[in-house]
Amino acid sequence: MENWEPVLGAGPLLGIAAGAIALILLMVIAFRVHAFVALIVVSILTALAAGIPVSGVVPTLLEGFSGTLGSVALLVGLGAMIGRLVEASGGAQTLADALVRRFGEKNAPFALGLASLIMGFPIFFDAGLIVMLPVIFAVARRLDGPLLAYGIPAAGAFSVMHVFVPPHPGPVAASEFFGADLGLVLLLGLVVALPTWYISGYRWGLFLGKKYDFRVTDILLGTHEDGHITTKPASPATVLGVLLIPMLLIFGNTGMNALASAGVVDKQSFGVQLLTFLGQTPIALLITTLIAAVAVGVNLGVPRSEVERRMESALGPVASVILITGAGGMFGGVLRTSGIGDALADSMSDLGVPVILACYLVAAVLRVAQGSATVALTTAAALMVPAVEASGFSELQLALVVLATAAGSVFGSLVNDSGFWLVGRLMGMDVATTLKTWTINQLLISLIGFAVVLVIYGVTIL
Repeated sequence: MENWEPVLGAGPLLGIAAGAIALILLMVIAFRVHAFVALIVVSILTALAAGIPVSGVVPTLLEGFSGTLGSVALLVGLGAMIGRLVEASGGAQTLADALVRRFGEKNAPFALGLASLIMGFPIFFDAGLIVMLPVIFAVARRLDGPLLAYGIPAAGAFSVMHVFVPPHPGPVAASEFFGADLGLVLLLGLVVALPTWYISGYRWGLFLGKKYDFRVTDILLGTHEDGHITTKPASPATVLGVLLIPMLLIFGNTGMNALASAGVVDKQSFGVQLLTFLGQTPIALLITTLIAAVAVGVNLGVPRSEVERRMESALGPVASVILITGAGGMFGGVLRTSGIGDALADSMSDLGVPVILACYLVAAVLRVAQGSATVALTTAAALMVPAVEASGFSELQLALVVLATAAGSVFGSLVNDSGFWLVGRLMGMDVATTLKTWTINQLLISLIGFAVVLVIYGVTIL
């Protein structure tokens, strides 16, 4: 909010944030208040408690809500349409059958995670998860297995790639702040991401599958009673082609941005601007939706009216996901506006610990305080620039400092993180279960990733 400065210090603001998160959990878990309503109520109370003027409370709420909703609504809406078209064509089932035949039932979770790691290289976390979910759900239905055994390895794969590996925006921005070599960050990011995923995503997902017997939700795919819209199912190759479209388009965007930042290409050239435009996530998913309507709809002899009906039927079930995710972003926005991030960052800037650990801790505290991993990473990197510059790190050590900061930025995922609601609702989990599964996944990614970074860093100083 313009022309307003936070009036409270880090201590009171941290207390307000902790109390607000506890109140949300109490309302949702104990009193069974709908998450959408609980998030709005607590956002208002938090804004008032933090000293935001009464006249600015509603504008602050709307700014946080619309800022999150603007991207989430497009991604979830278009992704749901793609998922419904692929499922209704029988394509998700044929691809699931092909994966099971190729890798075996026992290795299906690993295969889904591996595919998500590959897709997660260029595509952002939320978009990648939305696009991949139809296949995840189809495999879970095909094998009649617990959803989390298949969903967590895939979601965890998208998360580790988004956090550690360029050309995703967080590590790219941190690399620019610290003056690290982007290619070295990419190489080391993969070294950190793969073992981190194996434990926090694959092994943790298998454990959760045994503990929680959740079955496939009907949010994206509909019910079996909906039936398929064609007696000629789409081939696995066709489905793979559809799923690869957003990956390739988004890679054109992120790849060009990374090359432009490195000075390899001219950002103002027509070709670069065209690839950047087509690869923006909403545009890429829109193009994919249009192609899917033809490739797994009209081309299979499906009447256009039936294709349109299936696309329409995809939107209703995800409306709750979209609104709750937007409300989660609204709560996180209130915390950011209250100044809690800046206050905590300032108070932690001189911790008296090794710089690599300080970068991790600052990013972790910012993540817990305001919810967004990307905001936590970029803010922590900007704050720690003087300390990093004064440390005389080698190129290899600079890249590791970037990855340590990235590991801190994913520390936990609470109710002030819009991704918490996106994953929990799409996988049919209540708040308590999401805390026990997804929040722990994010915590494991942070701790394991940082441990791997420290091991490599230790070798560099021997």
